[in-house]
Amino acid sequence: MTAPARGSVGRDFAQIVLSSRPISWINTAFPFAAAYLLSTREIDLTLIIGTLYFLVPYNLAMYGINDVFDYASDLANPRKGGIEGALLAPRIHRTTLWAAAATNIPFLVYLVVVGNPASWVWLAISVFAVIAYSAPGLRFKERPFLDSTTSSLHFVTPAIVGLTLATGTVTPTAVIVLVAFFLWGMAAHAFGAVQDIGPDREGGIGSIATVIGARATVRLSIALWVLAGAAMLFTTWPGPLGALLAVPYIVNAAPWWSVTDETSGGTNRAWRRFIALNYFAGFLATMILILAWIS
Repeated sequence: MTAPARGSVGRDFAQIVLSSRPISWINTAFPFAAAYLLSTREIDLTLIIGTLYFLVPYNLAMYGINDVFDYASDLANPRKGGIEGALLAPRIHRTTLWAAAATNIPFLVYLVVVGNPASWVWLAISVFAVIAYSAPGLRFKERPFLDSTTSSLHFVTPAIVGLTLATGTVTPTAVIVLVAFFLWGMAAHAFGAVQDIGPDREGGIGSIATVIGARATVRLSIALWVLAGAAMLFTTWPGPLGALLAVPYIVNAAPWWSVTDETSGGTNRAWRRFIALNYFAGFLATMILILAWIS
């Protein structure tokens, strides 16, 4: 049997890494680290290992599984093959799934060992949501409204795992922040689904956007971002500053208020700005967290 060429192995490895969406790694690692650090106010091994887990292996599982089982529909999607999602060659589908398992299990074992019943429950919910979103037999991504709910859990549950691992007091402000974050996540997923209405319908894939249409989905997304921002006004200082984080997302989506299903693909321009906005919002969120730390 001929061994794979070194260049081929390197390309396959690069494709597997790309499938984990490196540009989005921070979106799951930051919530865990922020929640854990603000609760414990110390840097320890669990903070480091947990942050590393939600930075890379968690995203490889979430997006790698998606790219393997969405390969057929991704072929018809012009967005795939770059930072918005890898187009994994069939020959590395099995390798991608094995890589996801091999990188996740050691971290999960550690988090279970150092955890407690509450953190075990939320870690299980987090991992289940990652698998259920794309895996055959579950495919929550094809169940309208459940798709946006599950996607939002992908980003909120790392924060809840961080809180429960820290065994800190769950304050009303913490609950409101998590609710606001959940609403933000639902809005983000729904808005992102609009650009894929054409390819999804062609591939027979259901989503919140294919069911209620582009216009209603954009308007729902904006409403959810408004609610997320409004919720932050009911937190303790400096939490209300977080309401401002919703504004750029609303402004970015607003021009598509009356988009049609036929022109829905054009929202990809706003989606690409959305990816950049996450870094801007993350920076501002960090500043707010620093204020919370010193106050």
